[in-house]
Amino acid sequence: MFLSCGDALYDVFQTDHPTSSQVQLSAHIGGSPLNVALGLARLGNPVEYLTANSRDALGQKLQAFMHAEQIGTQHVVRTDRNTSLAMVSLNQDGHPSYAFYIEGSADVSLTAQDLPDSAPFAAISLGSYSTVVNPIADSLKALVQRAAPDTVIAYDPNVRPSIEPNRQVWWDTFNAIAPHADLIKLSDEDIEFLSPGASIADFARDALALGAAWVIVTQGPNGAIAFGPQGQIEVPGRQVQVVDTVGAGDTFQAAMLDALNRQGALSKSGVAQADMQQVLQWAIAAAAVTCSRQGADLPSFDDVQEQFS
Repeated sequence: MFLSCGDALYDVFQTDHPTSSQVQLSAHIGGSPLNVALGLARLGNPVEYLTANSRDALGQKLQAFMHAEQIGTQHVVRTDRNTSLAMVSLNQDGHPSYAFYIEGSADVSLTAQDLPDSAPFAAISLGSYSTVVNPIADSLKALVQRAAPDTVIAYDPNVRPSIEPNRQVWWDTFNAIAPHADLIKLSDEDIEFLSPGASIADFARDALALGAAWVIVTQGPNGAIAFGPQGQIEVPGRQVQVVDTVGAGDTFQAAMLDALNRQGALSKSGVAQADMQQVLQWAIAAAAVTCSRQGADLPSFDDVQEQFS
């Protein structure tokens, strides 16, 4: 059983509008860790989600979505706070930028009293703004510290400067979570924000020194690099007609955990022995499928298998 933790919101896109006085919006359920849960479920894995979700109309639909996608809601706490929103703008390459409306919202309101027993989970995945906005940030740090001795921890910082522009806040979070993480997945853009001018290899070396088994760095169309006990493993990207890249990194995270699970390597001792070349290939194939679709429409196992072959 997997547990993914954190953001639960709507990505809101502006569509073509008929007059100068109108704006038409298209909202899609999202949130980086919720996308990870969706990816794991669609790939055929049992997964629970940990968040606080609103009782408003958007929250009700979000709850129904999780049920429909077979994402467990046993650890979803209901609240009267509003649902978070992320206004998404796409550049000419389909790369998104975000403006978030989350202050006082439901998903950031999770407290330490809402945390589940970590024992039933083989792996816990977390990241994004839920790790830097309180009270949920401190709650998730407490969960990680409690679970880390027996549970694989997969951490994706997924830096969002539009929510928290202070680099030191992200560093404080990184230094609190990374020592407990077995897998640290981040993008080259995350590294550029955290350590401007640092090389990927130098950043990964320093992160590994904190205790992770693997540091995996995604590089958009250029593929991904893993640093760990088997040295440096690099896998190129896949050619795909990009619609947008929303959810691509989350897809990578979900598919990475899926591949480790299928290898039987999802344990504290097994992660270091994983065939990381195959893991990266599978995760890149999955992310390529998502990039070929609008929004965070993550692939099924069959979708990835078709791309992978």
